[in-house]
Amino acid sequence: MKRSSCVLIFLGITGILIILAVIAFQFITSQAEITFGPASANLSVGQRFLLSWQLLQAKTLLINPADTLGYDKSFQISLGESPISVANRLEAEGVILDARSFRNFLVYAGLDTQIQAGNYSLSPASSTIQIAHSLLDATPSEIPFVVLAGWRIEEIAESLPSSGLRIQPEVFIKEAKSRNLEGYLFPGTYTVPRTISTGALLDILVASFDAVLTTEIKDGFTKQGLSINDAVKLASVIERESVIDSEKPLIASVFLNRLAIGMKLESDPTVQYSIGFNQSQATWWTNPLSVSDLSVNSEFNTYLYPGLPPGPICNPSLESLRAVALPAQTPYYYFRATCDDSGRHNFSETYEEHLQYGCP
Repeated sequence: MKRSSCVLIFLGITGILIILAVIAFQFITSQAEITFGPASANLSVGQRFLLSWQLLQAKTLLINPADTLGYDKSFQISLGESPISVANRLEAEGVILDARSFRNFLVYAGLDTQIQAGNYSLSPASSTIQIAHSLLDATPSEIPFVVLAGWRIEEIAESLPSSGLRIQPEVFIKEAKSRNLEGYLFPGTYTVPRTISTGALLDILVASFDAVLTTEIKDGFTKQGLSINDAVKLASVIERESVIDSEKPLIASVFLNRLAIGMKLESDPTVQYSIGFNQSQATWWTNPLSVSDLSVNSEFNTYLYPGLPPGPICNPSLESLRAVALPAQTPYYYFRATCDDSGRHNFSETYEEHLQYGCP
């Protein structure tokens, strides 16, 4: 009877211990899951319990930032670098508070095998948990987006698929044209969020245009008898006609002189804009133009229609806008490309002189 009683007592105690162990396991792991998220399915029961316990003990180190006032720091992870090495360097550089608890969290969450090599910008003002999750994607949240001077709306749109932005080219074209923004999407390099919307991107480009339109430039437009819209039209033509910035005030003087006497602008880029995309040349700017091209029936064709085109033909640079506002004072009515492929032009007062500059 005594032996039987001892067995029963042993079994009872064992049962109680098992129950207590289960309760402890459930309590510890549930608290860890509430604080740190779900545990990796690859962990054994023992690993999950031990890591949950260790993380709860290090809770303060994991949820508090290393430096609430710290600045972002560049951090590079090499291909094949171990989580231990990454954790130790993060602590050494003051990005996290404790390397060991960081490693434990990585294993607990199953992130230790998901860290990506690459360049990161990490903030010591972020918690260790946030830092751990940020190392899963080396893709920067902001990227540079380039708009080249002289591009028309469609060319900007064509650059979108390779830019890293998520904007669809056709959506960009539709919204830009619905807002009549040709000519007002200022060229430059912009650092923008990868997830930026079409409208927000257009707003940034237009805001940059507004920013460069100084009082001096506006007063210059007025002095030439041009509204801002007409000045942008002329600047867009000058942008496509010129190669060298220093010649832009001279080219502006030619077109302003022509406008003053009612002479047609006869600008090749306005014909190119009228034609649109050239499939055989794979360009929006057909070159060279044929005689029949010069007769294309479009209001943008300044060989057929006098005055400025009905709208800008591209997005001009600051130099082209300034050329319209502050043109050279010349007697020229003609200009023609030199024959040395330098991008320069010969300027003439008469048509006879203009013909003399023809290339053999």
